[in-house]
Amino acid sequence: MESLVAKVISRRHARTERAERDWLARADRTFSENLRFVGAFLRSPGRVGALLPSSRVLARAMIASSDLAAAGAVVELGPGTGSFTRAILERLGEHTTFFALELDWQAVAGLRQNFPELRVYHDSAERIQRYLARHGRPQADYVISGLPWANMGAGVQRRIMGNVAHALAPGGVFTTFTYLISPLRANGRHYRRVLGELFGSVEISAVVWRNFPPALVYRCTQVRPPAEALALPVG
Repeated sequence: MESLVAKVISRRHARTERAERDWLARADRTFSENLRFVGAFLRSPGRVGALLPSSRVLARAMIASSDLAAAGAVVELGPGTGSFTRAILERLGEHTTFFALELDWQAVAGLRQNFPELRVYHDSAERIQRYLARHGRPQADYVISGLPWANMGAGVQRRIMGNVAHALAPGGVFTTFTYLISPLRANGRHYRRVLGELFGSVEISAVVWRNFPPALVYRCTQVRPPAEALALPVG
């Protein structure tokens, strides 16, 4: 009897130790991601846009209703430390082409280390069509963006979005987010107008309160034909 009790206690201790190790591993990964994100923010606050990475709740909201498993091509813009990348990779199909474009070279290094299966390029989101062509894909079914639009000038917003709209396949979906406070800034308001000019449908999610700062998700479809004229050649 004592032997049986000892075995039960030993198994419970083993499960507790495994749970503690798993929790510590997740905590260490989260701390490391936050530290890298803060470093990127300090190096270039205009490109990063926030002091902390996006939450898992926001990541789930970004890909909700997206059938990534059936997609031919998915592109992520501005993945940063990979808050959305992890959620995207979990939903991809076996034959889906997926790559990311990131301007911060240290973020690129971190992504390559944490996601060895990810193809990430150190380049501007404006060149999305070039990389689709490199992968033998004429257009993307989904473009998912973590770029800080309210920190960009109007011209940069239009150049990137013109190329994004041109890169979307018929029926394609562009998903991005904005912080709840962004419309208080002129660039934030301008970006919302750009989306209205380029897309026939812009769905806005409920507020994602479990993110810092709180955010809204834009799900954009039905590219307007004039949008293609905004796609400027990039050298």
